[in-house]
Amino acid sequence: MKYFIVVFILLTSQASAQIPKLYNHIANDVHSIYSRVLHQDRQIYINVPKLDSADVNKSLPVLYLLDGENHFHILSAYIEYLRHWKIIPPILVVGIVSVDRIKDLTPINSLINFDGEVSSNYKTSGGNEQFLNFIQQELIPYIEANYKTSPFKIFAGHSFGGLTAINCMLTRPDMFSAYIAISPSLWFGNKYILRLAGQKLPNLAMTNKKLFYSVGNEDGTFRNDLLKFDKLVTQNNSKTFKHQYKYYPNEDHMTEPIPAYYDALRFVYKNWTNDDTK
Repeated sequence: MKYFIVVFILLTSQASAQIPKLYNHIANDVHSIYSRVLHQDRQIYINVPKLDSADVNKSLPVLYLLDGENHFHILSAYIEYLRHWKIIPPILVVGIVSVDRIKDLTPINSLINFDGEVSSNYKTSGGNEQFLNFIQQELIPYIEANYKTSPFKIFAGHSFGGLTAINCMLTRPDMFSAYIAISPSLWFGNKYILRLAGQKLPNLAMTNKKLFYSVGNEDGTFRNDLLKFDKLVTQNNSKTFKHQYKYYPNEDHMTEPIPAYYDALRFVYKNWTNDDTK
């Protein structure tokens, strides 16, 4: 009996040894940065891609992600998978963890909800300009000082984060190379950013920039607002400005980021080759 037990253990060990290792996702770095602009500590999640030997000395493009606590792992996993199959390059992901997202991610102070009712939930709104200053003056220099990065930078966000991505593109187009706005809350502030887009887009310097924007089957005016935005973008499109609008009829506001972020990455890196530097 003991003989059979030993044989079983040996055979089991040999079988286990023949199973290939699972593809392990790289561990994340968590950094705490004191912001003099915001007068507070900010937590940052950073995913450093697992590099092949041929890429170890390459500079990395960086994706700056709003609401990092919600979508950081999704985007990091997408990027790691697509990079593994050489569909996109390895990308450093920087997830910005929210503190007061109403304050940080809204461009003006407004108490009007998406349904037109007054809500005290938005009493801190209107701090987006200061928040973008933090990203531009402190976060980006911090990342570039601590990691080997390329000039190509992506800015991505969902809901109020999508609103922030569009606001940044309209007011600071040179800050990033590509913008991703998932279900942007264009209703906010009596459609302030939608009206700003009508003013800014005709003369906006967007040479070689990329913009992906999307919406799901959502309540309120989300889709109608984004269709109006899409019309403005299309009317003012130049040959060097690439953009894509996508509608996800089977997804709601909270499930849409799952397919949309994947499609956004494929759009930004459409026709990418392993020789590209971005």
